[in-house]
Amino acid sequence: MPEVTLYGTQLCPYCRRAEQLLTNKGITDLKKIAVDSDPAQMDVMIARTGRRSVPQIFIGETHVGGYDDLAALDRAGRLDELLQG
Repeated sequence: MPEVTLYGTQLCPYCRRAEQLLTNKGITDLKKIAVDSDPAQMDVMIARTGRRSVPQIFIGETHVGGYDDLAALDRAGRLDELLQG
């Protein structure tokens, strides 16, 4: 299973929803990077994604996008195959 990384903030409701969706999919070792408590990580996130909004989610090296993108992948039935690698 590929590493799943979530760039987010502690107060972001979409970050919590993304985390919950991933937990429901069996992801127990989610790598969470809090860009509000480590501003240097915000720069890393922007460099990797070109976006400033959170959450930003990676499955392996694949940039999924934000929560809406993650949920759309799930509805389309493509999230499980990404999570399987």
